[in-house]
Amino acid sequence: MVYSSNEETQVKKLESIQIAAKKTAQMLKMNFESIKFKESYSKVFVYYDNGTDEPIPLYCDKGKKERTQDICASLRKMMFVLSFHPKHSTLKHVRTSIMSLS
Repeated sequence: MVYSSNEETQVKKLESIQIAAKKTAQMLKMNFESIKFKESYSKVFVYYDNGTDEPIPLYCDKGKKERTQDICASLRKMMFVLSFHPKHSTLKHVRTSIMSLS
């Protein structure tokens, strides 16, 4: 899930984050969702949500634009680490896919 505000100033950095999150989700056969905050925030957040537990933060843009490749790498690293957590055993099955993306 990608969380962002509706600010026009976020359009360019949001685009690269959404591309990276969609690409990562597709490769891991997961769903992608983009959610807009009602409030105005300068940062964009990416969360992993398994549908039952509270979403887990994977990425924050820190208020600056990054390359899509760097965002993908950050997301893969966080998903790989999360795949070892016993509460997220479904990610264990995609661990090989996560590693092959690196």
